[in-house]
Amino acid sequence: MATATWCYRGDPEEEQPALLVTFSNGQLQRPDAVRFSLYRSSEVGNPRKRRRRILVSETERLSYVGNNFGSGAMKCNSLCRYFLGVLNKDTGQMEVYNAEIFNMQPLLSDNVIPDDTRDYQNKSYREKVDLCIEAFGTSKQKRALNSRRMNAVGNDILNTAVTKAAADVIDAKGVTALIQDVAQDDEQNMSIFLPPCHEDADKPENVYKFEDSIFFSGSVVSSAFLSPAEYEALQGPAAAFINITSEEIAKKTEEKSHCSFVLEELKFLPADEKSRDHKARCLWFLDILIKFSFLKIIKKKHPMGPECPHIISRRLMKSFTSLTYNNGSVQNLISASLKTKIAAYVIALALHIKNFQIDLTVLQNDLKLHESRMMDIARAMRLKVSKAKGMPGLENDQNHKLGTLSLPLPVQKASGSQRKRKKMN
Repeated sequence: MATATWCYRGDPEEEQPALLVTFSNGQLQRPDAVRFSLYRSSEVGNPRKRRRRILVSETERLSYVGNNFGSGAMKCNSLCRYFLGVLNKDTGQMEVYNAEIFNMQPLLSDNVIPDDTRDYQNKSYREKVDLCIEAFGTSKQKRALNSRRMNAVGNDILNTAVTKAAADVIDAKGVTALIQDVAQDDEQNMSIFLPPCHEDADKPENVYKFEDSIFFSGSVVSSAFLSPAEYEALQGPAAAFINITSEEIAKKTEEKSHCSFVLEELKFLPADEKSRDHKARCLWFLDILIKFSFLKIIKKKHPMGPECPHIISRRLMKSFTSLTYNNGSVQNLISASLKTKIAAYVIALALHIKNFQIDLTVLQNDLKLHESRMMDIARAMRLKVSKAKGMPGLENDQNHKLGTLSLPLPVQKASGSQRKRKKMN
């Protein structure tokens, strides 16, 4: 900033200090070419207003204005005193004057309401409010106004650049090629959240192996569908399923304490003790997976309650959530893509439970997904989808979709949403 000094010598009784001037927008090239005018308050009888001053300076290009009151005043004037010393080189003596600093701001014609009221009347309500804020608003309101105007200019520039870039890409590749790229990207994005698929499997149970690393978050974190420690931890909570009675199943169905798939499969637990225990553990874990998919932002350390083993809660948090920063704290988030991942693993586990043929509509209702989304996941997992009559006792007895995992695996096809894009084109 450039600093110039301008002294005003008026009536000694007024105790008018010398004026130190700073220009906020750059260096002062020719101080001798600047003309100053000082205006004082006419309310000399008011002790609060009698010392108010407005300083105006004019150059060949711009006019500047500064004052010692209001939001534009320098706060340093009220915190300390300034003095100006004038040295007489002949006598070697210095005269000291009280000084006051003025910050000179450029006065732009756009900040002044035009005299032509017709132009003012043609302005929108938003523009009129902005003019009021410029003239009478607080410093906070003026900062917000300047910020909004700068953002509006930035958005216009960004939109123009994006539109031009999109037009260049369309001209270079063509619409058909772009649609094909979108379809391939959708398939790749879907495959990220699917369990490992062994296309060369010799039997259905080896396509999505129970021993494969079905849970991973960026990298493989387990060499089994459930690690031995995690599988062992399911023994406690799944014990209630092993010896469950038909009366208890009816009560749980009435209370809707578990998903429909689990309640239906509890009616058909095998008689063999080992197989019964294994299926009970799988059903309990599938039920907790579905309940976990309903969460969005997880703030608790044990979101599934005290009955869920700590090792299982830790696996769910690590495999099916992403970390996000919100309101000064780190939180776990279940996004739409991670909910798709949960649905894919629920389907894989249900296939092992149901001998590789499942009612997709039942799982769709349990997961609260749209039918098109559920069918996209099933087809991406190479299931053959067919129509099947809904099982008795289920809500809205209708034609359900049956998903079957059989060999040879069907060839992957574009989802329904991708086909719609092509038709629209």
